[in-house]
Amino acid sequence: MIIHGKEFSFGKRTYLMGILNITPDSFSDGGYFNQKDAALKHVQEMIKAGVDILDIGGESTRPGYEKITAQEEMERVLPILKAIRENFDIPISIDTYKSEVALAAAEEGADLLNDIWGFRLEVCQCKETKNKEQRYSNSISSMALAAVKTGLPICLMHNRMTACYKDFPKEIMEDLQESLEIAKKAGVDSEKIILDPGVGFGKTYENNLWILNHLEKFQQFGLPVLLGVSRKSVIGFTLDLPVTEREEGTIATSVLAVMKGCAFLRVHNVEANKRAIKMIEKILSME
Repeated sequence: MIIHGKEFSFGKRTYLMGILNITPDSFSDGGYFNQKDAALKHVQEMIKAGVDILDIGGESTRPGYEKITAQEEMERVLPILKAIRENFDIPISIDTYKSEVALAAAEEGADLLNDIWGFRLEVCQCKETKNKEQRYSNSISSMALAAVKTGLPICLMHNRMTACYKDFPKEIMEDLQESLEIAKKAGVDSEKIILDPGVGFGKTYENNLWILNHLEKFQQFGLPVLLGVSRKSVIGFTLDLPVTEREEGTIATSVLAVMKGCAFLRVHNVEANKRAIKMIEKILSME
């Protein structure tokens, strides 16, 4: 996969996606980097630490987050995105589920789209559907159309409005397959798709642990897998620690992800996770 003119070869190594939240209310670093100078300084630090991709988000997606309009989101992210593109030669992902923001970000130089609804927002909002075929025919994903229009790679994350499942392992795979069918119908190039099982989104604590224990199962789609667990509540609940003390738990999940073949890790602390990945990859390289 080519992102910002750089080749990402999957199966050989795990790449780091560094989180840059341009928000006042994100669960871990809300308000830290929503000013241009602070954001650029943090980007410089992540690049020095060895980040492979930056992921910029303008709307918090923590539990109970306050939704903002596409215009508000663009006012937050576009100036900083533009400044990063002017100052650094680094692949940039835009973390948004709004097609207007995705299109505008692409114009300013974003290289990857990261949709927390995996093209299924309209599907999840539709309450009266009777079967899958009706959902596909009646739901046109605006983000899928944006992906086609921009031609950019896309990360499709699993999500639901509520953590309500009869058979979680079966249903998460069906939901991801639905995302891929929507992508195919819209004309998205399958070679430009990354999948994210969506730890922490529309899932119970036990659901999140199941994902981590069975990461290898997501390889069945034949697509690169991204894992984002950095400082999330599954770590906090397990270790009984606040968000400021979850680094060791995050690194443990990163090591597990490398061992189970994940292509990308989305993290806050690039330096610590980079060191952990380097160590485990060296160990695994020995025959």
